[in-house]
Amino acid sequence: MGTRAVVLGGGGPVGIAWESGLISGLARSGVDFGQADFIMGTSAGSFVGARLAMGEAAESLVAPFLKMQAGAAPERHAGAAKTRAPADMSKLATLMAEAVRRELGAWALEAETVSEQAFIESFGSAFSSLPDDYWPERAYACTAVDTASGEFQLWTKESGVGLVRAVASSCSVPGVYPPVTIAGKRYMDGGMRASTNADMATGYDLVVLVSVRLSAEDTPMAQRLRQTTEREIETLKAGGAEVVLISPDAASAAAMGVNLMDFRQRRPAAEAGLAQGEAEAARLAAAWG
Repeated sequence: MGTRAVVLGGGGPVGIAWESGLISGLARSGVDFGQADFIMGTSAGSFVGARLAMGEAAESLVAPFLKMQAGAAPERHAGAAKTRAPADMSKLATLMAEAVRRELGAWALEAETVSEQAFIESFGSAFSSLPDDYWPERAYACTAVDTASGEFQLWTKESGVGLVRAVASSCSVPGVYPPVTIAGKRYMDGGMRASTNADMATGYDLVVLVSVRLSAEDTPMAQRLRQTTEREIETLKAGGAEVVLISPDAASAAAMGVNLMDFRQRRPAAEAGLAQGEAEAARLAAAWG
């Protein structure tokens, strides 16, 4: 059996739920991403991937979402202020499309959000008991972007950064959540470079790439996302990898809706991901081994 990597892309709280369902569905059918040699996540994928890397059973990831009532609002830390989305999300889309990451970083720093501490505490039971300097023993990485320089950052065990802040920085959607302070710098969502950043996972025989946001839409944003993903896959293949791409099927896309920040869609997204994972297992089984 060759080496295996799993790359989990970004997609907000709805993406977390869908990826959790997908991974659980795959595990039920014999494809356990928890056995990967390397797990990498961006934004939503950083959260899901960290739980896998910490040793949580793949098939248990979906359980919290299936227990939610339909249309459930997000849980909040007792001391957290209300999180509100920016008034105009088109600003985020424009800056991402132009790849003007420094301007986007400046906007992220100025945006009115919950406090940084409240945001970090909102990760709840998944990470609340971890020491500040904890990092999983299993090879794991997540992504972020420096708000001041626009430079891309890949957090690994060798970075000397605690998992909680690393994952929080990867999930810090500009204008929605506050940039996260690490070693005196402020970091934002790694998805501001690319939705999956899969080109960082070179050197493995098999790379399973999970893209939450990939769609068949014909909008300029969707076209750019497809082009970026295609370039990343070409990079991985040039390095000798077999690449398997998974994106939401029609049922999953319908269950997730168009707003991946809509917490009310988490349960239907998780349910659809679970069903898709069970269906995708046959396609993956031979490659996964």
